[in-house]
Amino acid sequence: MPPKKNTNASKGNKSKEGSSVKEEKKGGNAVKVRHILCEKQSKILEALEKLKAGGKFNEIAATYSEDKARSGGDLGWMTRGSMVGPFQEAAFALPVSSLSSPIYTDPPVKTKFGYHIIMVEGKK
Repeated sequence: MPPKKNTNASKGNKSKEGSSVKEEKKGGNAVKVRHILCEKQSKILEALEKLKAGGKFNEIAATYSEDKARSGGDLGWMTRGSMVGPFQEAAFALPVSSLSSPIYTDPPVKTKFGYHIIMVEGKK
């Protein structure tokens, strides 16, 4: 019994360490995600080239995305199970990055909605 109590106590005292290890293994239960969505592959590839040339993710999303364009592609916090399969797999596999230095899906992810370039701004 004492080892279990110590384990529980250490989780409570070191919640940051314990949860970050879990998040790295599982990817967390929610992601703060942005995306660029295009119905046509040619348009998403054009957006991808702009990103590779150093463009800001939110500005390219506002120009190219056919969904949530006015908010720079920001979908906010999305929980596991609330996204379509390929999008969710890609979102939880990505590391956290920023608008100024985005890490995004390349090649774009295809779902029933079209082609997505996805970036993750946070995980929890």
